[in-house]
Amino acid sequence: MMSSCEKSCGCGSVSAPAEAASAPSTEGAWVSHFSVPKMDCPSEERMIRLALNSLPELRSLSFDLSSRQVLAFHDGAVDPITTKLESLGLGAALLGTQPASQEAASTNRADEELAASKEASTLKILLGINAAMFVIEMGAGLIAQSTGLIADSLDMFADAAVYGLALFAVGRSAQLQVRAAHLAGFFQILLALGVLVEVARRFHYGSEPESMLMMGIGLVALVANASCLLMIYGHREGGAHMKASWIFSANDVLANIGVIVAGALVAWTGSPYPDLVIGTVVGLIVLNGARRILALKA
Repeated sequence: MMSSCEKSCGCGSVSAPAEAASAPSTEGAWVSHFSVPKMDCPSEERMIRLALNSLPELRSLSFDLSSRQVLAFHDGAVDPITTKLESLGLGAALLGTQPASQEAASTNRADEELAASKEASTLKILLGINAAMFVIEMGAGLIAQSTGLIADSLDMFADAAVYGLALFAVGRSAQLQVRAAHLAGFFQILLALGVLVEVARRFHYGSEPESMLMMGIGLVALVANASCLLMIYGHREGGAHMKASWIFSANDVLANIGVIVAGALVAWTGSPYPDLVIGTVVGLIVLNGARRILALKA
C-alpha cells in the first residue's frame, strides 16, 4: 500500500521538504511521509490516530506497519502534525512532504472507510473473545495463585481495549476519543501495578502456583488467540489496522506459550520463580502500553 503511494506521490524522493511543508494550501492537499520506528501494534496506530484527529488540517492517514511508516494527507503546514507525532515518543521523523491532489486524499479516505466497514464485524468478534478471556484468565489466575495467568489476562484486556476503542471512536470527537483512551489506560495501569505488587509480595512471602491450572488455562488462551489469528488471516493484507492486529495477536500467542512453559517449569522444578518471571515480564509490557495511552492528548 505504501509503496504504491510513494510511487504516485513521490514521497520517498523529497529534496526540499521544508519548503513544501511551510507552503500554503492550494488546489491540492499535501502528503507528508513519516517514519515511526516504534509503531508495531494496534495500540501505536490508535495512539497516532487519536493524537492527530483533532488537527483541522488533517484529511486522512495511511499506515504501513511492515515498514513502520505513515502517510498524512493534510492542508497547510506539516509542523503541527510533526509536533504531535514526536510527542508520542514513538521515534517519529518526517521524511518529506509533497503536493498531493485532492482526489488522491479523497480516494485514500474512501478506501479507509470501506475497509473499516468490512472489518467492523471481525473487530467485534475479537473484542468479545479477548474480553471473555480477560475474565476467565483473571479468575483462574487468582484461583491458581499464578501471576503469569493474571498478567496474561491483562494482555487480553489490553487487546480488548484496543478493539473496543477502535469501534467506539467511529464518528466521535477527538476529545471524546482521548477521554475514552485515558479511561482504558488508567484501568490498565492500575491492574498492571497490582500484578507487579503481587509478584513482589509473592516473591517475598512465597507462593505455590498450581502448574496444571496454569498450563490448562494457558492452553485455552492459546486456542482463543489462534482463533483470532485465523479470523484476521483474511484481512492481514488489507488495512494497516488489521495488519497490526495480526502481529499483535501473534505476539499474544507467544505470551500464551510463555505461560504454558512457565507452568511446565513450575511442575518440573517445584519452584514458583518461573511463574513470577513471566508475570513480571508481561506486567511490564502492559504497564508500558498503558503509559503510552495516558500520554495521548487531543
